[in-house]
Amino acid sequence: MRERVDSERVTIRTAREGDAAAIAEIYNQGILGRQATFETRLRTADDLRETLRASEGRFPYLVAEVDGNVAGWASVSAYRARECYAGIGEFSIYVHENWRKAGVGNMLLPALIEAAERSGYWKLLSRVFPENTGSLRLAAACGFREVGTYEKHAQLDGVWKDTVIIERLIPTNQP
Repeated sequence: MRERVDSERVTIRTAREGDAAAIAEIYNQGILGRQATFETRLRTADDLRETLRASEGRFPYLVAEVDGNVAGWASVSAYRARECYAGIGEFSIYVHENWRKAGVGNMLLPALIEAAERSGYWKLLSRVFPENTGSLRLAAACGFREVGTYEKHAQLDGVWKDTVIIERLIPTNQP
């Protein structure tokens, strides 16, 4: 197991267009690892620059730097297009394979929750593969609860996969 990173070496900040290549690399590790997403198309820096531009001012998008290098990212995206769901965000979090199990996610996800709170979200949710126990433990440690399971939610490489639905309320934004 990797040694835990000292929090003094980690900076959490809003992602910038200049982070696009590093974010793409980390996301592509998740795509290739087949443990975190149904996505199969690798992303380019240009893809991520477009995503960052589209999220600016609407959705929190953070990176964690360790010693000045992007070690992970987390973002909020729209849950559904209907106006009644505007305060619900779907979150993603990915950590570079060299920094997994080092505590980067433990710093990044709480920062994302705080950013979502400042942005007015009243709930965050996601879907996680049941075998992705590290992500499920991280989410539970950050106050997420398991709501249920989508059985045979989609296929990945021709195999049906379930997903665990998790959510976390943000009470300060619930009138």
